[in-house]
Amino acid sequence: MHQTPPPSTLAGVVAARAANARTIYIGCPWTPVGGGMYKIADYLIQSQGPAEPGRSAQLLPLDTRGAGSAAASLAVLAGALGKLLRGRLNGRLAGVHVNMAERLSLVRKSVVVVACRALGIPVVLHLHAAQLHHAYRRLPRPARAMVRWVFSLPRTCIVLGHASAEFVSGELGVPRERVEIVINGVPEPTLPRRVTGHAPGRVRRVLFVGNLSERKGVSDLLSALAQPGLAGIAWQASFAGGGDVASYRAVAARLGLGERVRFEGWADQQQVAQLLSQADVLVLPSHDEGLPLAILEALANGVAVVCTPVGEIPHVLTDGRNACFVQPGDVTSIADGLARVLGDDTLRETLEHNGRALHRQRFSLARFYAAIAAVHSRHFGIAGAPVAPAASEGTRP
Repeated sequence: MHQTPPPSTLAGVVAARAANARTIYIGCPWTPVGGGMYKIADYLIQSQGPAEPGRSAQLLPLDTRGAGSAAASLAVLAGALGKLLRGRLNGRLAGVHVNMAERLSLVRKSVVVVACRALGIPVVLHLHAAQLHHAYRRLPRPARAMVRWVFSLPRTCIVLGHASAEFVSGELGVPRERVEIVINGVPEPTLPRRVTGHAPGRVRRVLFVGNLSERKGVSDLLSALAQPGLAGIAWQASFAGGGDVASYRAVAARLGLGERVRFEGWADQQQVAQLLSQADVLVLPSHDEGLPLAILEALANGVAVVCTPVGEIPHVLTDGRNACFVQPGDVTSIADGLARVLGDDTLRETLEHNGRALHRQRFSLARFYAAIAAVHSRHFGIAGAPVAPAASEGTRP
């Protein structure tokens, strides 16, 4: 009679199978330095099921930067190249999924892509950069030629949407059949939403999530919060993210915002989940974006979104249906949009409901993982195990 092994034995069997399975490296900075690129790569790692030798691969992180200085990152990059060589020699490495942004990320990931090509390792390139098209056009001609050559090497190039696809195909010369659009996905919420109610005196909670910078519109948002149009609404705002926190705290003090604004500093996945569970509106008045995870996480959590229609955002969100669009750099527009959503319970609830529905339809983590697994299967001949729903897609309380 067959007997089920005890849990400790089962854990050992799973670990042994994973140890013998082929691997796929997910390359990016495996620290908060990597921002949204790190988060989306980490979501992939978190979502995989147990690997089965011969049937599925194990997704493993490949740190290409580390948490130190740019100079210190060279040693981390060298270590990553060493892992590629060992994986090639032992025959277990099925492929490398390289996540790329702009600036030094472009340089480091180009080294990884070229190394994979030299070693005969299949590679797919996942472009997350919101500003690469600007940076590319400022490069001297030889450097632009080098970038085009690097983008010619991967089996395919994954982009976030149609605008990125046009840039990669039209300016970088990647054949359209080797450009694949995969929209990011985020997990279901893990915490229950607070009961907001319609009490007239209730304090509305505004949330910003992202690196504190001018590109993200932080100064614009602080100035908007000080506008007269919001004076009649009871609100509190939290800013969650790294960057020059002290400088923006000084701006808030100078604008007289006082205790109504809190700077949380960098927040991990659980801290962001806690903040979203308490928020009435997420505001992201960026000047330039790809498709921010902060917006997708707000939709998943049923939080109304106020944002600028930049990058891929207007291709996936609709003003007045699942988001409220405001104009980048326009303080009055940002203040008016916030006042409209915070002051109109019916509008806010409509945005919340429609945002949740859109997440389930287009931005679920299960859908994203399946799309990436399909890319890996086509180009590596194997993919990570299917998502285990109980582990990766929680049930909304």
